[in-house]
Order: sequence, then C-alpha cells, then structure tokens
Amino acid sequence: MNFSENENQKMIAQMIRDFGAKEITPFRKEWDDQSHFPKPLFKKLGELGLMGVLIPTEYGGSGFGYFEYVTAIVELSKLDPSIGLSMAAHNSLCTNHIFMFGNEEQKRKYIPKLASCEWLGAWGLTEPNTGSDAGNMKTVAIKDGDHYVLNGAKNFITHGASGDVAVVIARTGEVGDSHGMTAFVIERGTPGFEGGRKEDKLGMRASETAEMIFTDCRVHESQVLGEVGDGFIQSMKVLDGGRISIAALSLGIAEGALEASIAYSKERHQFNKPISSFQGISFKLADMATQVEASKLLIYKACDLKNRGEKVTLAGAQAKLYASEVCVSVSNEAVQIFGGYGFTKDYPVEKFYRDSKLCTIGEGTSEIQKLVISREILK
Repeated sequence: MNFSENENQKMIAQMIRDFGAKEITPFRKEWDDQSHFPKPLFKKLGELGLMGVLIPTEYGGSGFGYFEYVTAIVELSKLDPSIGLSMAAHNSLCTNHIFMFGNEEQKRKYIPKLASCEWLGAWGLTEPNTGSDAGNMKTVAIKDGDHYVLNGAKNFITHGASGDVAVVIARTGEVGDSHGMTAFVIERGTPGFEGGRKEDKLGMRASETAEMIFTDCRVHESQVLGEVGDGFIQSMKVLDGGRISIAALSLGIAEGALEASIAYSKERHQFNKPISSFQGISFKLADMATQVEASKLLIYKACDLKNRGEKVTLAGAQAKLYASEVCVSVSNEAVQIFGGYGFTKDYPVEKFYRDSKLCTIGEGTSEIQKLVISREILK
C-alpha cells in the first residue's frame, strides 16, 4: 500500500485552500453564529468538481478515487467542518446511493445534476424513534397501482429542507424485516413531500439538519432504486463508504485543531518562554500528532480497499470509530492549550471542539461501530 500523496491530491488541496480563503474563511463565524446554510457555496464547489468526486466523468463527475475524495473532505473540514459535512453527505449518501443502485435511466437523469450541484442531495434513513434501530422505521410506502403512497417523517437529515432531490428509505414490508424496506428517489416539489423543522445544533451549524415529512406523497414505481425490499441492504452498503467520509471529516477537524495548537503554542509566551517549550504542552502536541497520524493510516487503508473494490466494512468502521474519537480528544486538548482564549470565539479551536462531537454520532455512533467491528472479527 502506497500512501504517498499523489499529484491529484496536491492539486485538490491547493485548490480548496485558495478557494476557501476567499469563499469560506471570511464568512464561517457569521454562518456559525446565525446557523446559516450557504447553499450557493455548494454550486461553486460543484463547478470545482467537488460535488461528484467519485462519479465517473461520463456522468459529469470528476472520476477520482477515495484518496482524492478524502483529501477534499479533509481540506474543506480544516476550513469549516460544516462545509465538509455537507459536501460529504451529498457525495457519499444521496449521489452514491443513486450511482450504486439506480438503473441507467435514473443515473442519467440525476447523477449529472448532482455532480454539478445543480441539484443538492439529501438522504433519509433516520427517524425520530429509529436512529440505530432503522429496521423499526415507521415511514411506510403502500403500493397503489403504479404508485407508492408514502407517509411518515425522517429527522436529522442533512439538507432535509434545502435538498433538491432525496433518496428516502421507507418500509414496504413487515416491521423489523431487513428485506422489508425500499429506497425511493424523490424530487423536491413532489406533492406531499415537505421540509420540516430545522435543528438548532451545538456544532456543524452551517450544515443544514432538518426533518423531511411525507403526507400521502405519491411516488411512481419508476422512482424505486434497485429492487423492492432491498432498501435497507443498500443503505448498509452505502454507509460502508459513508463511514470513510465521516472519518475524513474527523481527520480534517483534528488536523485543523492540531495545526492551530502548534502555531499558538509557539506564539503564546508565559514566564518569558513560548508555551511549546514546556513539557506539559509539548507532550500534549506529541500525543495529538500521533493520534492524527494513526487516524490517517486507518483511513488510507480503508481507501485502498475501497479503490480496489474489496470489502471495506471492517476497515471503514475501524477508521470511523478511531478518527471520530480522536477528533474529539484532539479538539479538547486544543482548547486546553489555548487556555482562556480557547473558550472564546476569537480563535478557531472552540468551533472545532463543538463540531467534533457530531463525528462520534453521525452515520453510526461509536457504539454501533464497535458492534460492526466485533461482528466482523468474530465471524
């Protein structure tokens, strides 16, 4: 496995840094304070090829692999984790689900618009009472002629109110039956499909999280993705790759917090010395840097497996579990290194700290990752 940064990764990283200096960094505090979702920004990211990173060029995507994809998420997340989160959710969940399981007609219709971000994507699995327990979902789709009628609600959905197209998993069979759920692709404006309450969150405040509500929403059978009853199975495969996205998001937060801490420790003087010269600080930085590097290696291993088309369930879960817990730990230590200033919004680490916690929850909690890992190693 060669994890050396390739030329594409270097190009993507520099492109995002240049773009972010003008389009993200000057506005991130305003977006965070106001919980504002900057949807027009993602059109610009689409023009840069960042909203269809993994999609082949024949469908309007960039045609890159997972190493380039991880680099893009990391660099965006170092600027503003909220933007990294929205970009990752659009790519790995909605767009990827259609690409993996849609028929050719569906791919031709939706993927180019998603890859350019002419349309922003959402993905609906979680419900108010079924997070990790998705098999007991209450949103149902009843067959009525050549249509399905959907009723129910999804919550904690990235772009739930602003997304132009959503992949939605609904129950078409018995409760608890892993083959009793079906995936549908539904366009905004379909009667009976509405955005609901927007969440007021601790962190990731510039990434929209909202409900999707379905009230007698009629969806033509041509909008079914794959086979009827395969929605849950499809979702688990989509989440395998999605965990790499959240691991990359975690890595970006941790790298951002570490870089800020190193710079501050050299500038901040106490007792006539930079605080980096004190062992209490330098040892913190050593631990943080080692944990970040270990996260990167786990993520790159998962990327290598994914690029080679091999099973990534175990590696993806391990990368997501470790990287997400590390980003919380590193962000916490960053606030400590900054001291009182770390508790203010004048410096970036308090935002990394708030944003980091989502990574241990989204796309499968740390506890669910341990369940996945233990099942895989005990087979």
